[in-house]
Amino acid sequence: MIEYNDEDLLMLSGIQHISFCERQWALIHIEQQWAENQLTVEGNWMHRNVDSPQYISRDKESIILRSVTLVSRQLGLYGISDAIEMTPSLSNQNYMIHPRYPGKWLLTPIEYKRGKPKKDPIDEVQLCAQGMCLEEMYRISIDKGFLYYGETRHREKINFTNELRNFVKEQSTRMHLLYKQGKTPSPDYKARCKSCSLLDICMPKMFAKTTKVNTYLSELYQL
Repeated sequence: MIEYNDEDLLMLSGIQHISFCERQWALIHIEQQWAENQLTVEGNWMHRNVDSPQYISRDKESIILRSVTLVSRQLGLYGISDAIEMTPSLSNQNYMIHPRYPGKWLLTPIEYKRGKPKKDPIDEVQLCAQGMCLEEMYRISIDKGFLYYGETRHREKINFTNELRNFVKEQSTRMHLLYKQGKTPSPDYKARCKSCSLLDICMPKMFAKTTKVNTYLSELYQL
């Protein structure tokens, strides 16, 4: 099994970008380009308290930690979690010990998203990647996580199925391949492009028109 060195680790958040669009991922993580739109601003506003490591909530049954550092050398990813929910473990197996909170704890990652649940798995893949990082870090198994959506104000349980785990592995491998090549994929204009904050940087419609013109000229002059 391949294990990545520290200098080869890529940002875990990028797995959501590449699942949405490979070109978007490359523009952000290879070309270091970024732009805000209403959706990204709303997302940042929603995370204003979630991302504070000092913001810890506790009740009789659970403790929620914020901004926990995550890393997986098998996936080659590193990042910061939105929240990790710790609940008491009733088993002598599959638990972790926290230096500040006595006892045995089960871990469940929670990711906060604006909007509502999506038809595609781009949110689920990021959450599952966080769970896989925790499994590797603490040598435990995690079978689920939760996505909390700002529009519905409801937690959606996401089971970490073998299919979802394999998708995480495929996308992380793809990220490393593209990063090693250092090439940004060509744009492919689709309806989802309208919601992308990098639309004006990517310019998929203009690229499509240019490609058609070049193809026409090549065929006309047999270039």
